[in-house]
Amino acid sequence: MNYQITEWCHRLAENHIEPGDLCIDATMGNGNDTRFLCQRVGPAGRVLAFDIQQAALEQTEKRLREAVDYRNYELHLESHEQMGRYAREGSVSCILFNLGYLPGGDHRLATKADSTIRAMEEGLRLLKQGGAMSVCIYSGGDSGFEERNQVLAWLKELDSRRYLVLVTEYYNRPKNPPIPVLVVKLK
Repeated sequence: MNYQITEWCHRLAENHIEPGDLCIDATMGNGNDTRFLCQRVGPAGRVLAFDIQQAALEQTEKRLREAVDYRNYELHLESHEQMGRYAREGSVSCILFNLGYLPGGDHRLATKADSTIRAMEEGLRLLKQGGAMSVCIYSGGDSGFEERNQVLAWLKELDSRRYLVLVTEYYNRPKNPPIPVLVVKLK
């Protein structure tokens, strides 16, 4: 079993995804989450993926052409804050976020707390009952501490009657290990 953060978050999220579902990759990066979602929803499903960097879109398109035999995805070169323009309220089964910067990319182009929280608020509105939002929070190196702290504070304030929030950690890893989060919409 692989315990890397993205694989761990996939395992948490996969129980909320059925063939034919609508899912969102809020931060497409190099396309690993988009590929995972495309394969889970199958040819009858649909995946929306967002990123503000052209390089992310190009890498994701290449990865999907190599891994998926059908075109069940839309790649959008825009902020994850805009996901509500492409999906109806209560229609999405799963949303994946990977915070931080594009692996191998410019570290100055990273997710920021304000836009991330607005996107997550929009994501909660789009999730259907029983749907899940997975968040991989990266905060080591040269970015992410402010975003990590603000996102965790925001998650702590979510109404416990409407959302289940699970925050886990790599307890014995040094140097600010990533934090996997799962949010389930209860009602």
